[in-house]
Amino acid sequence: MNVEARQLVREGRARTKIIDVDIHPKASVEDLRPYLSARWWDHLQTYGSRSRQGFAKGFPYPKSQPLASRRDSWPPGGGLPASDLAFMRQQHLDFYGIEYAIMNPLSPTGQGDQNDELSAAMAFAANEFELDGWNARDPRLIASVVIPYEDGEASRTEIRRRSGDRRFAHVLMRSRTCELMGKKRYWPIYEAAVEAGFPIGVHVFGTSGRPASNSGWPSFYIEDMTEHAACCQAQVTSLIMEGVFERYPDLKVVLIEAGFAWLAPLGWRLDKIWKRLRDEVPHLKRAPSEYIRQHIWVSTQPMEETDEPGHLIDVMNWIGWDRFMFASDYPHWDFDDPLVSLPPSLDEARRNKIFAGNARALYRFT
Repeated sequence: MNVEARQLVREGRARTKIIDVDIHPKASVEDLRPYLSARWWDHLQTYGSRSRQGFAKGFPYPKSQPLASRRDSWPPGGGLPASDLAFMRQQHLDFYGIEYAIMNPLSPTGQGDQNDELSAAMAFAANEFELDGWNARDPRLIASVVIPYEDGEASRTEIRRRSGDRRFAHVLMRSRTCELMGKKRYWPIYEAAVEAGFPIGVHVFGTSGRPASNSGWPSFYIEDMTEHAACCQAQVTSLIMEGVFERYPDLKVVLIEAGFAWLAPLGWRLDKIWKRLRDEVPHLKRAPSEYIRQHIWVSTQPMEETDEPGHLIDVMNWIGWDRFMFASDYPHWDFDDPLVSLPPSLDEARRNKIFAGNARALYRFT
């Protein structure tokens, strides 16, 4: 890094507080072993896990980017990206002056496993390791409540176990569930989250056993990545139409790594159709777009990049400036550098809201 870049980093640290709502510390199955009973450890050694993603053969990320990670994120002393706390501090937490970073562990967590009991045991172990392996060593690292989301009652139990623990920020689900998120099988999750005061964090991906598209399995990774937005549109629509937000008016949902420019046209389309078909869903008391604006938060990564910068600002205006939170996606290949990721036209007040203010309010960070 040249002298000018280093000066920019120093100035950025001094001027802006940053709460990063999406980082991915890496764990191994061995890391979870102390928190698994002998039964489940033996089960893993004998039978392994049984993901619902039956058509995925081998590692799902492109070989040009192993572990979907930045090429410079591999610790110099060995190990996997985001597995070395000292290197993570040097490269990300301290380098950018991160005040808090919310951990969203993707594996191994047991989420999406076909064995619901194993999924619950793995989720518990993942949560314990978030606390002991990361938060206890650096309190800036805030945990997510990993849940076996295909089992609503087991998820309720895990959420209640973590209720009142300020080391957790939100309840972590994945966007590709076996059924649409508005279905009643998931309602115990929302009820428990509201009781505990946790938002629901919906991170993209997941192993539902179904393709990302509505018409079959994609051929290319780029298709899979693009389908995140379509998947989340279906989930938001389901949550609204099934009456989840009417039943749980205090429920807050954070969409992580799904983009956000699609929210405005989705709201417009839903409102237009609802005006003609509202008698089918009499339990909805307001226009669909109003539920979006009241209950949905979004992360900035990956932010759409428009040919006309004003178009992106128009969309952000529609969603609301209090609904955006900064996310880096560290250590993945599509990492967003906080010093250059936001539109340069934003004034300091809006930048500060996105970098920290909105997350501080939502998660009640002190």
